[in-house]
Amino acid sequence: MAAIRGFGLTGAALVGGMAGALSAFGAPASEPSAVQQAYATRCAGCHGPELGGAVGPNTGPALKGPDFVARWKNALPGAFRDYVRANMPLNDPGSLDDATSTAISDYIRAANGLPSEAAPGLNSSAPIAAGGSPDQGEMAGFGPVKAEEDATTRASRDRLAALARGLTPVSDADLANPPAQDWLAWRRTSSTHGFSPLAQIDRSNVGHLGLAWSLALGTGTNGVVPLVRDGVMFINSNGTVQALDARDGDRIWSYVRPATTKRVPLSQPRGMALHGTTLYVPTIDNHMIALDARTGKVVWDHVIDASGELQLTASPLIAGDKIIQGVAGCQGAGYAGGCFIVALDAVTGKEAWRFHTIAQPGTPGGDSWNGAGPDQRFGGSVWVTGSYDAELGLVFFGTGQTYIVSPLLKKGPGAAKGSRDALFTDSTLAIDPKTGKLVWHYQHTNGDVWDLDWAFERTVVMLDTPKGPRKAVLTVGKTGIIDALDARTGQYLWSYDLGFQTLVKAIDPRTGRKTNDPSVVPEYDKLKLICPSTLGVRNWPSTAYDPSRGLLYLPMTPNSCMSLGLAANSPNVRGFGEFTQERRVAPNSDGNFGRVAAFDVKARKVVWANPYRAPQSSAVLATAGGVLFEGGRDRWFRALDAASGQSLWQTRLEATPNAYPITYMVDDKQYVAVVSGGGSPTDLFLAPLTPEFPSSIGGKTLMVFALPEPSAR
Repeated sequence: MAAIRGFGLTGAALVGGMAGALSAFGAPASEPSAVQQAYATRCAGCHGPELGGAVGPNTGPALKGPDFVARWKNALPGAFRDYVRANMPLNDPGSLDDATSTAISDYIRAANGLPSEAAPGLNSSAPIAAGGSPDQGEMAGFGPVKAEEDATTRASRDRLAALARGLTPVSDADLANPPAQDWLAWRRTSSTHGFSPLAQIDRSNVGHLGLAWSLALGTGTNGVVPLVRDGVMFINSNGTVQALDARDGDRIWSYVRPATTKRVPLSQPRGMALHGTTLYVPTIDNHMIALDARTGKVVWDHVIDASGELQLTASPLIAGDKIIQGVAGCQGAGYAGGCFIVALDAVTGKEAWRFHTIAQPGTPGGDSWNGAGPDQRFGGSVWVTGSYDAELGLVFFGTGQTYIVSPLLKKGPGAAKGSRDALFTDSTLAIDPKTGKLVWHYQHTNGDVWDLDWAFERTVVMLDTPKGPRKAVLTVGKTGIIDALDARTGQYLWSYDLGFQTLVKAIDPRTGRKTNDPSVVPEYDKLKLICPSTLGVRNWPSTAYDPSRGLLYLPMTPNSCMSLGLAANSPNVRGFGEFTQERRVAPNSDGNFGRVAAFDVKARKVVWANPYRAPQSSAVLATAGGVLFEGGRDRWFRALDAASGQSLWQTRLEATPNAYPITYMVDDKQYVAVVSGGGSPTDLFLAPLTPEFPSSIGGKTLMVFALPEPSAR
């Protein structure tokens, strides 16, 4: 096997002991290759310099011989490589890059006469460890490890086991109106408010917040949101799901399943869902896995899509006995026909229904694609979790645009048979969760050929209208326009433009249909200035809604524009479509690319707005204590007065808070948690606007804050 360059590893003491064994694999004993050095420094301490097992307190299983061959000979292709990549070395699991882990696994397999795994393959769909981490119960899959337990170890184990056994089932009523101390869903409630009724931390004492505990997570992208039930926190980091004591981070159980693919833009979905005593975990390679929340054991595992093109990026939505998941990743020319929303039976995992987000010929909306055939219709990705209203019996999802825009721009024969609206892109979809039938839809931008979509949260609120109180759906698109719709019927109510876009020239006050500037329709090999850029005035960092104050809080990135056009040879390009663009600073920019604003939904006006130099990186979290939590690319995590926007507290994290903050309570103590680091697509693409703030890379850290004990204040 060829040597791998550039590891920069040392370990001469171990390398010398390996020389005889390694020379048989094509490397002179006096000149160990990089892979030999990698094994020496990362593996030999536990598994021995000649793969036969180490001697002493760090003894690991032998990596050579009949036991190894029996364990791995018939495993799926790539399984051993993926195991090494995700779990080794034990003191720094996941730290080996793909090239190193592949080289080491091939070296070990060669020593056992097994073929190389260098070619791409699938990893095992079974967890590395269920109900325990890889270093508990079984070491590297080679048999049980006898653990020495003293009284302290037993007491800790029993305490954590009791905590898990004490989990009470999550009911439908809990999801609609969670107990104050819990955080049960992506934005806490099925109406996606991102608001907590906890008020122990308030405007008078938030300045005393300090770090209560923290936990290092694996490498990969962020956007992580933990869940909390009965003092147990559940968190997923790149396929490692953990149940933790929410008071101190002690691990109760872990489940590890490395994904078989890591397609852009995320290396994992952003969250999970709880219902009954089951934790529902989507994976980036399109599995939905149901785990027993008390033990971490697999209940069922269902593959939603095996094409390799699509991906799950959002948390699941619980709607009665259905687990509803949006599917994304159909933006490129490699996947025609568009994305979909799927419902699974919560008990069995069996698919109940599937709704396609791109209308096909002969169906309602099927004539809205400028005469394009079904093989020329792309997009409609569902990037973000929907909302659910049990009273109305509806789920609400937002859809993205089409990245392959040339069919909508086509003129002449075959074009304009029907409209160019391109349904159901850029739409709110109201679906009956029992049947999957579309009840109503509303398109926020017709014929989007600018990648300025409306794929974000749908927040269900009560609004005062001339006809009395009305349940409405609020959503904010990339253009920074807020639309309000009647939740029962989809009737347009009103819009509000936050003032950072140049695309929309008029909004019909009766229908809400937007008139877009025809002069900025994209052309081949010609760039046109449009605001905002494709990253939007807002993107995946979510809004929050305080029902007691009637305020919608918005994290934004204004002052980012783009010069947009089409690349002449791009229709056959796989990936993110036909666009070519250069991001620009807005002509009237004040140099501030971040903003948090409070919008009064009754008065329909912005009541305060805080500009920041750094773009917003986190979602916002509102609380009954009158405190709003948010964070930016400059690593500051802040608490604001929810009524005025005044800064009350801030702390600079070790990395950017690219995530969704939550708050919860255990033993009458309120905590605020956020995951920092790991990067995100928006964090990466916004970096050029403020180059003084480097993007986060590598590992993530769960940071948990609380007030000090009264005597310590």
